[in-house]
Amino acid sequence: MKILVAGGAGYVGSVLVPKLLERSYEVTVVDLLWFGNHLPAGVRLVEKDVLEVTEEDLAGCQQVVFLAGVSNDPMAEYSPVKNFVANGAAPAYLAYLARRAGVERFVYGSSCSVYGYSADTVFGEDDPTVCHYPYGISKLQGEAAALLLRDPSFSVVSLRKGTVCGYSPRMRLDLVVNTMFRTALAEGRIVVRNPAIWRPVLSIQDAAAAYVRAIEAAPGLSGVFNVASGNYTVGELGDSVKEAMEERLGRRIELEIRDEPELRSYKVSIARAREELGFHPRSDVVSIVADLFDHLGDFEDFDNPRYSNIETFKRLEREAAKTDLPLGV
Repeated sequence: MKILVAGGAGYVGSVLVPKLLERSYEVTVVDLLWFGNHLPAGVRLVEKDVLEVTEEDLAGCQQVVFLAGVSNDPMAEYSPVKNFVANGAAPAYLAYLARRAGVERFVYGSSCSVYGYSADTVFGEDDPTVCHYPYGISKLQGEAAALLLRDPSFSVVSLRKGTVCGYSPRMRLDLVVNTMFRTALAEGRIVVRNPAIWRPVLSIQDAAAAYVRAIEAAPGLSGVFNVASGNYTVGELGDSVKEAMEERLGRRIELEIRDEPELRSYKVSIARAREELGFHPRSDVVSIVADLFDHLGDFEDFDNPRYSNIETFKRLEREAAKTDLPLGV
């Protein structure tokens, strides 16, 4: 099977693409390489904007996986225009083009951020989405546009992912567990800004497994699926990371609890993904921390801005402004 992965050189793609190659899929990655290229040798790479992809680029592809776009709330709020183009227009365009080109399935990387805020509700895929922020809104737009195109010969699977954490060759230290890991090592402390809010966390290994399950699902299957390794309060995350790191390091880590306002809190059910995709997460916070420790030598320069999406994004915008060239998606 030939698969095109848009944004496949990013944080999730750099873990997923090797797994697809191991399963003997022929993979083409379309990516502007904002964060460099950490893919295995031999991967066909097309360095271009998603909005410049043509039907010729999709010729012979059976599936398209969309991992491109603006990846979190800080980036979306820094550049709302770029956010809505990258997360709303770009997947709509690529899904439209994929159907025209005869692609059989479009897998869209969505986010549990679409659920917004709830203190008690465990959200299923059919529950209302109440996000009022650019990132969540744009992910809903991309998802809705792709789903509108599904028909008996073109299936669409949207994976609403929890906050992805863990080690990737294209590393990030701006994700909740990864950030706690970084500050614990660099500063000897973990800061919990609001211990009561809920987050579904998804290990990057479980994330890659979810995409594999979506790719290999029965022909014609379409729909929206929550995927997470587990639901945690941020306070619980702090405790779990602290305990795992103290055991590994043999020294005490300080836990700093604050009570800062937060308007994003949600937990999700993954029952549909279990039943229809066969998605069974195998990781928890302790295993995510172990994964980070096992690869620590690959990202010890904690202050390098390349590990922060928003810092990299700002740098790329400054460089684009100097050349009067637009920053693509």
